[in-house]
Amino acid sequence: MAFFDSEIVQKEAQSIFADYQNLLQLGTNYGKFDRAGKLLFIEQMESVLDRYAIFMKRMELSDDFMAQMNIKHLQTYLGNLGIDPRQMFNQMRATLAQMKQEIDRTP
Repeated sequence: MAFFDSEIVQKEAQSIFADYQNLLQLGTNYGKFDRAGKLLFIEQMESVLDRYAIFMKRMELSDDFMAQMNIKHLQTYLGNLGIDPRQMFNQMRATLAQMKQEIDRTP
């Protein structure tokens, strides 16, 4: 069975990207959130990021042609930005950590 033919894979991909899009839209109001709301937002972003990292690793480990093509496309896209997937995840985690620190510094 091809990687993306799996109903489980399709549902997880849809869930990850829908959750991410919803959080991005919600994040437009981040500055209006109270401390608890900001922490919850960051925790949810971390969760989506972790799920995406796992999904990416599954694609990397798959021998399915389309999964490998998706990895190559992402690597090419990120390469044009001067980073690789590992750096992307590290930068995203660093940004979320910095956002947490900002919350603790804000009165």
